[in-house]
Amino acid sequence: MKGIADTGFIVAFRNRDDRYHAWAVELARALDEPLLTCESVLSEAAFHLGSSEAALDLVAAGMLEVAFDCSRNIEQLRELAARYADLNPDLADLCLVRMSEIHSRHTIITVDGDFRIYRRNKRDAIPLLCPPKK
Repeated sequence: MKGIADTGFIVAFRNRDDRYHAWAVELARALDEPLLTCESVLSEAAFHLGSSEAALDLVAAGMLEVAFDCSRNIEQLRELAARYADLNPDLADLCLVRMSEIHSRHTIITVDGDFRIYRRNKRDAIPLLCPPKK
């Protein structure tokens, strides 16, 4: 599976008490290549988990691959920030939208409903993989 990991997936995978933990673990077992992510997502995940080590271990283990450089995408990120200013998007979400533009065959793995609103390339829906509704 070609995927891009959002914060919610990482938190759910690492936190046994998260309501999406079983979904995240099942999905992780099916991976045959690392999920792409960005440093902003790792930072958010570390904050929510209360542990930088918990997030970094997933990179060291090869489950996640940091595959985005903000400095090379500043103009596109600023454009996305302006376009979605009314939603007050965080930097991690903007980076993932941009990553979805760059890696068009990858699906964003998230628990965040905002990605149903965001568009890549100004008009295209972003492919998402979310936990099933209960």
